[in-house]
Amino acid sequence: MSIRPIDVARTDGGPQWVEAVATPSGVEVWWDEPRPHEGGRRCVVRRLPDGSRTDALPPGWNARNRVIEYGGRSWRPLPGGGLVFTNWADQRLYRLDPGAEGPVPITPEGPSRYADLYLPPGRDEVWAVRESDDVRDLVAVPLGGGGPVTAIVQAQHFLMNPRISPDGRHVAWIGWDHPNMPWDGTELCVAPLNGDGTAGAHRVVAGGPEESVAQAEWRDAGSLYAVTDPTGWWNVHVVHLDGAPARNLTPMEQEFGSAAWKPGMAYLAVAETGELAVVYGSPDRRRLGVLDPETGDLREIGGDATYWSSTVSVAGGKVAGVGATPYTPLEVSLVGLEGGGGREIVSARKPLPGRDLLPTPEAMTIEGVHAHLYPPSGAQGPAPYVIFVHGGPTGNHPVVLDLEIAYFTSRGIGVAVVNYGGSTGYGRAYRERLRHQWGVVDVQDCARVARGLVELGRADAARIAIRGGSAGGWTTVAALVHSDVFAGGVAHYAITDPESWAAETHDFESRYLDGLIGPLPETRERYTERSPLLNAYRASGPCLMMHGLEDAIVDVSQAERFTAALDEHGKEWALLTFPGEQHGWRREETIVAALEAELAFYGLIFDMETPEVPPLTLKGRA
Repeated sequence: MSIRPIDVARTDGGPQWVEAVATPSGVEVWWDEPRPHEGGRRCVVRRLPDGSRTDALPPGWNARNRVIEYGGRSWRPLPGGGLVFTNWADQRLYRLDPGAEGPVPITPEGPSRYADLYLPPGRDEVWAVRESDDVRDLVAVPLGGGGPVTAIVQAQHFLMNPRISPDGRHVAWIGWDHPNMPWDGTELCVAPLNGDGTAGAHRVVAGGPEESVAQAEWRDAGSLYAVTDPTGWWNVHVVHLDGAPARNLTPMEQEFGSAAWKPGMAYLAVAETGELAVVYGSPDRRRLGVLDPETGDLREIGGDATYWSSTVSVAGGKVAGVGATPYTPLEVSLVGLEGGGGREIVSARKPLPGRDLLPTPEAMTIEGVHAHLYPPSGAQGPAPYVIFVHGGPTGNHPVVLDLEIAYFTSRGIGVAVVNYGGSTGYGRAYRERLRHQWGVVDVQDCARVARGLVELGRADAARIAIRGGSAGGWTTVAALVHSDVFAGGVAHYAITDPESWAAETHDFESRYLDGLIGPLPETRERYTERSPLLNAYRASGPCLMMHGLEDAIVDVSQAERFTAALDEHGKEWALLTFPGEQHGWRREETIVAALEAELAFYGLIFDMETPEVPPLTLKGRA
C-alpha cells in the first residue's frame, strides 16, 4: 500500500498568521489555511471558544497579496468578529463585518498592493506596507473606507513591522535597502508621530548593514523587544530609546528568528503578564516557549510538537501557534501560557495515512552538512534515493510530516533532505557559507550527502537523483551540470541562468545575487562559469522541469531556454507547464499532476515500474 497523490494534495501547505483574541467567553483563534481543492485560495478561519469553527472569508475570496511577490500578512480580525484583509484578485484592502452581504473595499482601485496588516490600538484604521511600482511606504487606511490613505513613513526601499508605541507618540518599523536582503542587514527605526498621522525624522535604534532585525514589539513607551543577531544568532534583545546599551535576554546559540521572506512573520508575542511567548531552536527541533524578560528564565510549553512555525500570538493566558511533529502536519494549536496542559489542536484534523506508511526521520551531519534522512519502506540494502533541496536558498527543511516525502518513501525511494550551507536555523556563520558561493557550496553539500549515503550503504550510487523548487531548482540543475553524482534531476520553477534572471526578476530579489554570486558586471565570469544554461552540455543525466505560466519571480523562459540547450546537446529532458500557477503549486490538480510526473521520471531513471501513474516521455531518449 502506498500514499496517493491526492492524499498529498489535500494536506499540502500549512496554516499561517495565527491570532488569539480574548473575549468574555474565552479565547478565539484565527488563522488562514490553503484550500487546494478551491483553486488554491487561502481562507481565513475563526475558531470560537466553544470549539466551533467557521470560515470567516466567503467562497471566492482569497486572502493573499503580492507585496514583494511572496506576499505578507494579509488579514487581521476586527473587534466584534469582523475582518480586514487583502484580496488576491485585485490586491485591494477589504472590510467584512458580521452579517454583511459581503466584503467592502476600503482602498481605491489601482496598482497598489498591501501587506503586513496591523491594527494600531485606539485608532479606527489599519496600517500596512503599501507597494506601488516597486516603491514602498507605510500607510494608514481608514477602516470605514472613503477616507484618504495617509502615508505615515517613506524611508527605506523595503519596510515591514509597523508598530505604534503604547503612548501613541512614536512609530517603529524595520527597513532595508538594496543590495541587502532582510537576513543580511536591516534597521529598526523609530520616529515621532505628528498630529496629521505622518512620521517625523527617524533614528536607527538597532540593526545595520550586517545585523538583521527580524521583528520588534514595544515593551513600553521607552523601549522595544527586538529579535536581532549582533552575536550571529537571532536572539531577543531589549532596545532602549534613550541610547542605553541593548540587553540580550537570550544569550544562547539558538535562533529566535528566521529569514523574513514574508513581512509579518512573528517569533515573539507579548503577553498581558509581561512574559514573552517565543519560537526558537533549529530545523531539527523548534520549540515554543515562555520567556521571563526580567529573569531570563525560558521554559518550553509546546507539548508534543517538535516544530513550531514563524507565527505566534497571545491572549487571555493562551498562546496560539502552528505546531507539527514528524508524524503530524502543521496544525493550529492552543497552549496555556503556564504550560503543563499539553496542546489543543484547534484547526480541522486532516485525514492521514497509517503510521506504517510514514518514514521515521534521522537527523545527521555528513562532513559538516546538516541533513535529515527518510528511509524508504521495505529497503533491503542500498536503495534509490532522492536529494531534496529547499528553496530560498536562505531557507531550510524542518523535521515535520511531509506527505510529499512519504509519497516517495512509501514506494521504496529514500529521501535525504539537505540543509546545505546558506540555510537558516544554524546561525549566521552557517548561512554565510553561501556568500558568493551559490552554485558551488550548495552543489558540493548535496553531493557530499549523496556520497555519504553511498558510503554508509544506504543509497545505490547508480540510482541517486536530486530535486528542488525555485533556488532548490537552481541547485538541482547546477548539480546536474557541475557534478557526476546524480542520475537525473527534477526542477520545479527553477532558475537556470543567473545573469538573465537577475535582469528579469522582481524588485525584491533583483540584487540578491550580489551576495550569492557577486555584483555585476565585476564578477560576470562567475555567472558564466556557474550558469546551468551555459553548461547544459555537461548534464550527468536527464532533467524534468515543471513551471507555472504566471510565475512573476522566475519566468518560464528560464525552463524553456535550459531544456532547449539540453536538446541541442543531445541530453534527455521533459518540460511541463501549468496555467494559473505562480511560484509554487497551489491547485489540487497541479499538485497531483506534478507528483505523478515526478514518480514516472524516477521510474525511468531508476528502472522501476510505476504503473499507477501516467507514463512520461523524455525528449532525446532513444
